[in-house]
Amino acid sequence: MKILFCGLGGIGQRHLRNLRQLLGDDLEVIAYRVRGQRIKLRDNLTIDEGADLEQDYRIKVHHDLSAALAEEPAAVFICNPNALHVPVALECVRAGVPVFMEKPLASDLEGIDELLAEVERRHLPFHVGYNFRFHPGLQRLKSLLESGFFGRLLSVRSEIGEYLPNWHRYEDYRQMYAARADQGGGVILSQIHEMDLIYWFFGLPNSIVTHGGQLSGLEIDVEDTASSLMRCGNEGHSFPILLHQDYLQRPPVRSFKIVGDGGYAEIDLLANRMKVYDAEGQLSEEDDFQGFVRNDMFLAQARHFLECVRGTATPAVSLHDGLQSLRLALAALRSLKEGREVQLSEVNIHG
Repeated sequence: MKILFCGLGGIGQRHLRNLRQLLGDDLEVIAYRVRGQRIKLRDNLTIDEGADLEQDYRIKVHHDLSAALAEEPAAVFICNPNALHVPVALECVRAGVPVFMEKPLASDLEGIDELLAEVERRHLPFHVGYNFRFHPGLQRLKSLLESGFFGRLLSVRSEIGEYLPNWHRYEDYRQMYAARADQGGGVILSQIHEMDLIYWFFGLPNSIVTHGGQLSGLEIDVEDTASSLMRCGNEGHSFPILLHQDYLQRPPVRSFKIVGDGGYAEIDLLANRMKVYDAEGQLSEEDDFQGFVRNDMFLAQARHFLECVRGTATPAVSLHDGLQSLRLALAALRSLKEGREVQLSEVNIHG
């Protein structure tokens, strides 16, 4: 199977390693590359010294996207900076190529309506890379929500914090997409996974108010801290969701908590530990996901996308889904900039 890669940084190489594991010698790799860095990364994001990315994976490199698409790849993985996602995706979709796009969908809504129309018209598989939807603990929380275990929802708290210079030890953090406004960086967009989980679990919130900004001494031109309070639910019953994101915490933290009058659950996504309590406060379920490693999510996601390409599945995270989490992130950014509560209805592709 011939796969085109647009972007071969840390996440692009992870997808490449996983496809090689799944497809073996049946994988043929072509790439549209701009910077052309040839460092090869291991799973833990350390450099494989002396290795050559393009040689070791037998990558055929193109410096022109149309030339790469002329080779008629079976699918494309778009893993470049998010500010560049939509123009590349549009060209790939117009060439009839199924798309796997890394999160977030984009850094603004420009061109999204055109992309939606092209994908719908061509009926192409289009999957957005929210790998945490393939985490067994989060899938369990989703099933508990759908079963009504929590009863009347009362509150949700989510937190993610990780020191930005530790993300990619192989490069200067100041040059990373996450640190640069011109590449769609900032903690709100870069750590958008939690916003996708909120949308997946509860639907799109009605409103959001966000406080924070560039509060640390990091040499970046984007926000490094954001605390967002959302209102979710309907007029008959709404509940608050609190999300905190930062580029600063050492050691890192990543947790999700759901509180209802019928039960309570918390999951630590770094320690891979989940506890569920019933209405009486008794521990009813506990799991530390023995044998699970982080890359398992990415492998499951890659298998799923290959099934979509082969026509035996439909994308678990569609282009429409990716748009909803992007709308939530853009509403948070607008609230941060304007210092007010923003209604989600204010952020859409028509205005």
